[in-house]
Amino acid sequence: MMPLLIAVQFLTTLPITLPVMPSHQQNAASLLFYPLVGLLIGLVLFGMTWISLPLMLLSALIVAAWVYLTGGLHLDGLADTADAWVGGLGDRQRTLDIMKDVHTGAMGVVAIVSIVMLKWAGVYSLLSLNLPMGLMFVPMLGRLGILMLLLTTPYIRPQGLGSPLINHNKTILMIVIMSYMITLGLLPAGLAAGLVVGLIAIIGYLRHVFVRRIGGVTGDTLGAGVEIAEVFALIMMAWYLS
Repeated sequence: MMPLLIAVQFLTTLPITLPVMPSHQQNAASLLFYPLVGLLIGLVLFGMTWISLPLMLLSALIVAAWVYLTGGLHLDGLADTADAWVGGLGDRQRTLDIMKDVHTGAMGVVAIVSIVMLKWAGVYSLLSLNLPMGLMFVPMLGRLGILMLLLTTPYIRPQGLGSPLINHNKTILMIVIMSYMITLGLLPAGLAAGLVVGLIAIIGYLRHVFVRRIGGVTGDTLGAGVEIAEVFALIMMAWYLS
């Protein structure tokens, strides 16, 4: 259970206290539970859809709970990545230096506002189109993006938050990714297939962008990937239903 507890503690604001200091191997194994934590978050969001409120207000409440449950962890990565990509002016080292800056710049704020706005519109669309169950899978898909990026992309900061995950067994990662994707079978077949193909495409594009600029991924770019993948999933679901 330790790897699962590590994943929950790292990815959420739930009050989890680890019984002992985790080992390097346990930290690495926690990666396999990231999508499961996403499913748990999704279950909470789906449960909130039963609250009797006007859809617009309920959508805003769900997004607020979403941000609270994750502690804004991936939004912070998105903001740092946006600042670095614009301020880095195409230079690798400058981009990496800006990502390490604790301050959030104008482009970071714009990125956060834009992604939260898109999430609100996506949640509102799913509720309006009678597919609230889709909310269960959106956070899972975002965290599957982490596994897919780490499966295919170098991690360029050996001392960063993702360093214990660098040498994770690639075969196990692939099996785990496919296992989580099977859960999409609860959705309409066409939508499930579209989500799988689309997620592979968007993660492939992000990999290309990250490798071209900085040679791989960092914790911040992984966080940005989560947010972008989640918004993509919401848009794909709304498009399929409309």
